[in-house]
Amino acid sequence: MSNSKQILVVDDDKTIRELLSEYLSKVGFSVISAEDGIEMEKQLALHQPDLIVLDIMMPGDDGFVLCQRVRQNSNVPIIMLTANSDEVDRVLGLEIGADDYMAKPFSPRELLARIKALLRRSAFHKAAIDSVKPRFMKFAQWKLDALQQTLLNDNGESLSLTGADFQLLMLFLENPNEAISRDKICQTLHGRDAFSNERAIDVHLSRLRQNLGDDAKNPQIIKTVRGAGYVFIAEIQRLTE
Repeated sequence: MSNSKQILVVDDDKTIRELLSEYLSKVGFSVISAEDGIEMEKQLALHQPDLIVLDIMMPGDDGFVLCQRVRQNSNVPIIMLTANSDEVDRVLGLEIGADDYMAKPFSPRELLARIKALLRRSAFHKAAIDSVKPRFMKFAQWKLDALQQTLLNDNGESLSLTGADFQLLMLFLENPNEAISRDKICQTLHGRDAFSNERAIDVHLSRLRQNLGDDAKNPQIIKTVRGAGYVFIAEIQRLTE
């Protein structure tokens, strides 16, 4: 694979690191790895990976802490690995900015499929962002910079969006006053059947609403339409700067 994408695997289990390094390398990816948060920071100082596979349960800073740290200055796609069958870990991972999750033990083939899907959507949305004209959109108290994936409110405060949050917001902005179904949201964010991702959709919508300061009980931006989906009801202005 020319111009191969680089994957950073962060897991304290050496067997998993070696397994994924060998498996992903065979299908054309460039793979770097880290056994903990300290090594991860060193790798990120040297490289700019296209995607991170991040274990939750590790000594020192766990995956939740590391995910939040990455999200402070990067929108790189993150897939979290959890050995806990409890849904809480998965939901929390999505709430703090992860794009997807997988439970251990996992199939390397399924992980590969999810990696490819995330990278495809990332590339697609980057191309879409680059072609967005105008670059800026104003709604409610927010001004969106589509190129930088940031929101600026009327008080001058800036909010950087994760890849999933930005994709969801753009879905609404590109389809104002139209009901967006949960299936459509799931396909946009995960590219998989919606049945197994009901809770994930709720988390993504809740996080976006929270970021926008929109009250689901008295919505001014995103309204829930029972049986139909969600409608972006705020007026949108497309700006040149």
